[in-house]
Amino acid sequence: MLWLTVVTLPLMVAVQLASAHVGRGDREGLIAAIRRYYGAPLAKTLVVLVALVNVANVGADLSAMGDATALLVGGKSYWFALAYGAGMFALQVRLPYPRYARYLKWLSIALFAYVIEVALVDVDWAAVAHALVAPRIAFSHEYATTAVAVLGTTISPYLFVWQAALEVEEIAQERRAGTSAGASRKSSTSRGQGRRILIDTWVGMLASNVVAFCIMLTASAVFFAHGVHDIATTRQAAKTLEPIAGRAAFLLFACGIVVSGLLAIPAFASSAAYGFAEAWRFRASMNAPLARAPLFYAVIGACLAVGVALCFSPINPIKALYWSAVLNGVAAVPMLAMVMRLASRRDVVGRLTNGIVLNTLGWSATALMAVAVGVMVFDLVS
Repeated sequence: MLWLTVVTLPLMVAVQLASAHVGRGDREGLIAAIRRYYGAPLAKTLVVLVALVNVANVGADLSAMGDATALLVGGKSYWFALAYGAGMFALQVRLPYPRYARYLKWLSIALFAYVIEVALVDVDWAAVAHALVAPRIAFSHEYATTAVAVLGTTISPYLFVWQAALEVEEIAQERRAGTSAGASRKSSTSRGQGRRILIDTWVGMLASNVVAFCIMLTASAVFFAHGVHDIATTRQAAKTLEPIAGRAAFLLFACGIVVSGLLAIPAFASSAAYGFAEAWRFRASMNAPLARAPLFYAVIGACLAVGVALCFSPINPIKALYWSAVLNGVAAVPMLAMVMRLASRRDVVGRLTNGIVLNTLGWSATALMAVAVGVMVFDLVS
């Protein structure tokens, strides 16, 4: 599956660019645009689907973070999960968007612990090169489902909503700062903003795929190469890693889990909140205090609370992560179609309409996701 991280990079960039263009051009967010141009029932249905998957991801990530912290310092993992959930909610309520975004950018650097980890394990680079150039594609239900899960992790609906919402937040911040980039439709879709979106998206998606590649490579080199094929918990994964790759790899793995959760969970919860706000038309902004956007923060709190509750349940977090990724892949197909349609309409995005390259890549991503989901469903019912 390593080849998917390479193939999907330009597709991810195209989809995220299209999502950003919708947010920058429409100035109300992706779900708001879907509601306006395709109707409230469709927008609300998509939001509920995305929110359910997001909550499953929040629970799985909190559980993994709790396990990782318990391995590092001792104690009960579910209490750490509760502390992380409460802490992240407090930060989202207390911190204004510019400071919060700055912290997330610096924190993301720590994800390169996974890159360092690759250097600590024994990797057959010749086999890796062969797998990238001539991947073995199995036409089976297991392979198709795993492909959907990988695609659902990288080309994910919550990222579309999040990307568009961040552009809306940026416009609001520009207005407050007096730069007037959001003061008019013309300035908000300027060439300079398009260049900034392009650079930010390429940097973010490249870093994301490098980290994903390293995580998958480490799992292959450590677990599968040593006959370990059934990892049930984060604790088991870390404990299996230590005797094979050493204490340093174990520590990097555990710290990487915590950092990735700190980055991902706010995006899961906030994208659900933005989606509900845009579909049901209530105020949403990470810059707004709690008193001015109570429903927005209530949705964030509910996502985190349900996620914490899942940590106290017998649900297997590794399986929850896997199947939530599969659901992400399924939900991505209609969302991708909506994003690409909206980003091609001048009445929605102004001068940031998709060009030939962006359209080709974006619709290729849609087709790839649709084919993967179709094969998975066909193998399931046949």
